[in-house]
Amino acid sequence: MRLNEVTYTDAVPVEGYGPGFFRIGGQVIEGPALVLPSGAQPWGGYDDLDAVLAVADQLDVLFVGTGGEIAHIPAPMREAIEAAGIGIETMNSPSACRTYNVLLSEGRRIGAALLPV
Repeated sequence: MRLNEVTYTDAVPVEGYGPGFFRIGGQVIEGPALVLPSGAQPWGGYDDLDAVLAVADQLDVLFVGTGGEIAHIPAPMREAIEAAGIGIETMNSPSACRTYNVLLSEGRRIGAALLPV
């Protein structure tokens, strides 16, 4: 699916996604992806929190896309993110991509951790 083009500041938008990939800021990432103020990168999944915690002072909310269907995230992940002072919102990945882009266009301090659909 291709998302509508929106003009952003320095942050990178999610431009599209499909089975097993995300297109973020002109870059295709196969598999899970992490989108932070510093850019997009592959993500190791629920246990890979170092990059998120390293930029905790730059984030207010992290959107977690759980793939094609909404699912609960592991409690240790939620606890670590919240302990760092970051709000966490869980939704399916298509919804997380859209919500991330909308709030990004508003200049919000957000990130996204996305599992592919």
